[in-house]
Amino acid sequence: MLNSVKFKSPTRVDLSGGTLDMWPLFNFTNNAVTINLAIDIWTTCEVHARTDSQLKIKSLDLNKEWTFADAQSFFESTDSNIKLYQAILSAFRHEILNLKTGFELQTQSQSPIGGGLGGSSSLTISMLKALGAFLQLPKLEVNEIVHLAHNLEAKLLRTPTGTQDYYPAVTGGLSFIDYNEKEISQEVLSLDGTPFAENFLLVYTGRSHHSGLNNFEVLKSAVEGDAVVLEALNEIKSISEELREVIRAQRWAEIPALFKREYNARIRLTPAFSSPEIEKLSEICLAAGAQAVKICGAGGGGCVLVWVSPDFREKVVSACQKEKFQCLNAKPINPLTE
Repeated sequence: MLNSVKFKSPTRVDLSGGTLDMWPLFNFTNNAVTINLAIDIWTTCEVHARTDSQLKIKSLDLNKEWTFADAQSFFESTDSNIKLYQAILSAFRHEILNLKTGFELQTQSQSPIGGGLGGSSSLTISMLKALGAFLQLPKLEVNEIVHLAHNLEAKLLRTPTGTQDYYPAVTGGLSFIDYNEKEISQEVLSLDGTPFAENFLLVYTGRSHHSGLNNFEVLKSAVEGDAVVLEALNEIKSISEELREVIRAQRWAEIPALFKREYNARIRLTPAFSSPEIEKLSEICLAAGAQAVKICGAGGGGCVLVWVSPDFREKVVSACQKEKFQCLNAKPINPLTE
């Protein structure tokens, strides 16, 4: 056991292929690729050893802390406010119960609640990295920690979970994540020489979303053979494959049209993908000179990626702020080096 550790993980903006990262949907479309971008909105986890047996949990976001006499008391607690912590720490239950002293675990997330940026997934990765290091366990490979994280969250939330949110939290960078019946594989690219940073504007609609509910409805409809949903999923698959080709060939001018096509396909998946706030924000941004608007995550609220050239950025930001939308100070990041 180490004396103290601190780890942070980025969140992400999904560019294409979202929802198809959820098993077994990528099998219904004969494989799929999801493309996303790590951003500098971070989650953090710190763990500090104690000299007594107490186990203390502190959430800076909720401004709350919980203290337990020992680890056993923590795991036996019925306090619903600590279910996330119990779920993550359960992966290390044996090691934690065998520690000679207690510890303090502190978490923080910069992501808006329900922002559609994969904040809960990023926080899960931060906690798993910090606890693994604190307990001096062998470092997990990328696919191993992703597999563990998404199963822990699905168990906690009792809802289907995809995996695309966890990969950028581990690796950073621009990711192509391929899904097929044999494996999940990730290719991580640098942002150098791309327009993602300069054309990137992230705006919060002010309305939280629930990704699990939207995704579950899509999964249910697909399993039941809904022809409209299955056609939309195949269209999303095709768009994502095209976007990968566009990025590789540096045909940047084609990106806005692909974002627009994906929006139309997602509305066919579920009308809940959009919302009055999103529609208003989209109208404002496009009128001010933005080229496209990309809804983050499962939609219904949360954040929106506005694709805008530097020449029109200030005008778009001003238009958003005038209507009380929050422009976040966020930008894409290159692959992590740690």
